[in-house]
Amino acid sequence: MYKTKAYSAASATSPLASATIPRRDPTDRDVQIEILFCGICHSDLHSVRNEWSSFIPTVYPIVPGHEIVGRVTQVGSAVTKYKPGDLAAVGCMVDSDGTCTQCQAGLEQFCKNTTFTFNSADKHLGGVTYGGYSDSIVVDERFVLRVPANLNLAGAAPLLCAGITTYSPMRHWGVTKGKKVGVVGLGGLGHMGVKFAHAFGAHTVVFTTTPAKKEDALRLGADEVVVSRNAAEMQKHAGSFDFILDAVSADHDINAYLNLLARDGNLTLVGAPSKPLGVAAFALLAGRRSLSGSNIGGIAETQEMLDFCGAHNITADVEVIPIQKANEAYERLLKSDVKYRFSIDMASLKAG
Repeated sequence: MYKTKAYSAASATSPLASATIPRRDPTDRDVQIEILFCGICHSDLHSVRNEWSSFIPTVYPIVPGHEIVGRVTQVGSAVTKYKPGDLAAVGCMVDSDGTCTQCQAGLEQFCKNTTFTFNSADKHLGGVTYGGYSDSIVVDERFVLRVPANLNLAGAAPLLCAGITTYSPMRHWGVTKGKKVGVVGLGGLGHMGVKFAHAFGAHTVVFTTTPAKKEDALRLGADEVVVSRNAAEMQKHAGSFDFILDAVSADHDINAYLNLLARDGNLTLVGAPSKPLGVAAFALLAGRRSLSGSNIGGIAETQEMLDFCGAHNITADVEVIPIQKANEAYERLLKSDVKYRFSIDMASLKAG
């Protein structure tokens, strides 16, 4: 066991502050990574403030962060895929049982025994796992990912959650050239959805409540932008979409978007509204439409996504901040005051 610097919160009402945490010494299958950048995900904020207490109660102190990019510093004797000096990444998971039907299918995110990157039972040291707001991390080789060398590392970090969260359902529902795809909400998730839909060759339409976002949506790759409060604009697209990615976490009228789906069209939720959404049966019955949800992807698919990003030079649009501004970033996140993700330069942690 060794000690490393981190930023942690001591309670649901405490700010993130400098701390020292334990990390396990690498076993024969482990990869030790010096963390260079860590993205800030909205789930970091939810967890730090224990807002998901009914789902995953937070154990304090908590070190959040699951959008990790860094450089390998040490590997165990049985590690074959990585060597010191390699660029590497870690996403939302650091372990699973490896034997269940979900793991065997490459869908570790659905394993009932998944170990998440932070606030999950740590079988090595006891207590809970600590995330990427830290100097270094030690992870089983199976859950370490390769980072294409051409990608900007600060912008690559959010790919480990925002990237795979939007890439996975698009792949699952067959988004390709010739399809018409909608993206609801232009935030941290939505802006990645636009980039992927465009790269897949789909005709991409962004739905937003904010007319001022039109220019940015077009810059990111949208072919059209619809102001969702404009009933006439919405009606023009009725029954025409093959797939819609809904990235909105606020309460909204899901039926307005279900009615835009073509026959056999699908709407996938990746946002997580706190209140149940009211779904009209006829919005689904008309046209054999479907409504589904999706969360991240398995390790193999996450690597596929990173390789796709390398081939198409896709990264998140980020604002790089020092760790000392993490609390300020959380407050700005609540106001959607970022285009479109914060990425922490972990070199700043050395400053205290």
